[in-house]
Amino acid sequence: MHYNWLALAVPLFLFFMGLEYLVANRQGKSFFRFNNSVANINVGIAERLLDTFTTGAFYFFYDYLYRHYALLDIRATVWGWLALLIATDFVWYWYHRLAHEINVFWAVHVVHHQSEDFNYTVSARITVFQAVVRTGFWAILPIVGFPAEMIIGVLLIHGLYPFFIHTRTVGKLGWLEYVLVTPSHHRVHHASNPQYLDKNYGDMFIIWDKLFGTFAEEQEEPVYGLTKQLDSHSFLWQHFHGLLEVFVAIRQAPDLRAKLAVLFGRPDTVDPAIRVRLEQQFLSANAAERSAVHNNSRRFRGYVGGQLAGTLAILFVFLLIERSVPAYLQLLTSLFILLTVINCGALLEQRRWVLYLEFGRLAVLWLALYVALGDPMLIILAYIGSLSIWAYFSLVQKRYFQLVYGAH
Repeated sequence: MHYNWLALAVPLFLFFMGLEYLVANRQGKSFFRFNNSVANINVGIAERLLDTFTTGAFYFFYDYLYRHYALLDIRATVWGWLALLIATDFVWYWYHRLAHEINVFWAVHVVHHQSEDFNYTVSARITVFQAVVRTGFWAILPIVGFPAEMIIGVLLIHGLYPFFIHTRTVGKLGWLEYVLVTPSHHRVHHASNPQYLDKNYGDMFIIWDKLFGTFAEEQEEPVYGLTKQLDSHSFLWQHFHGLLEVFVAIRQAPDLRAKLAVLFGRPDTVDPAIRVRLEQQFLSANAAERSAVHNNSRRFRGYVGGQLAGTLAILFVFLLIERSVPAYLQLLTSLFILLTVINCGALLEQRRWVLYLEFGRLAVLWLALYVALGDPMLIILAYIGSLSIWAYFSLVQKRYFQLVYGAH
């Protein structure tokens, strides 16, 4: 069996999240809120899962560009690696800056900025949509002359560093503040304070922000999240509200020129009333308030936390042995994980249709067991179980909400 040792990143990051939680508690600081942390990790689970199927495509994309359009032939020397690291960070700066200044890019990057907390779990808030957009920017690297193998290697390092700057437990770091992007610099970037907006885009080196006039030093205590907070922990809404807002704004634009102006315009030009209307259409009323009531319920937290822990365990095993997993089991495992993270978000939102997701997850699990074990009895048992659930649906539904929410 061939193992993918990059899967160890999952327990490694979880270890540091737990360590930061313990340090914050020792400092007497409340940097973690249950609902926010679950929502953050849910986004990260989906991104890590989908990256399994896209990373190879990104590699072949870089390799194709290098073999057909490379201007130079840069070798894997010490200077070559150093040049690639600096070039990667430079391209990142401009991707990141444009992701805040152009609607079509902000619509996918906004997911990373939705959390009102700031801790290591926030670093997980990356979507596969964002990975695709970044790849388009990094496509310049193989054209310059960097081989695909070098690019993928540097991107692994470049992707690891930002994890450690999403924290409030580390203060300013002396002379490093003049060279590297530090937690202090990145706290500014995630803040919604007016003086901090659109600042500190660097990923590893802060020199680009100082060079291009987008640097701000942390002085006033940052307020984290969006200028208009999302007030939702829905996995689906977090991913798609930005795209929906841009889509509606484009539809409302009177002509092609106006539509292009929306697509490539600044995010603050989109009418904020659009989101209000979309929230009324897609979100349950007072979901945030009702969710807050159950946030301190040990039963509720245990149920959601149990689903999250189980999903992380499945994800780790899947990533570790995915090269040996048949395609149909990869598909079913991925579907189960995605349904679970959507389910966790629906639980946090107190959505009444969450029970249907529970049935969907159960059905996928039954199917996976059947195709894996090949036992016809599983189909018979699934049929009997489905009839029982249908016959006692109202009782099951009532009991489910009593168990999870304490509803009467």
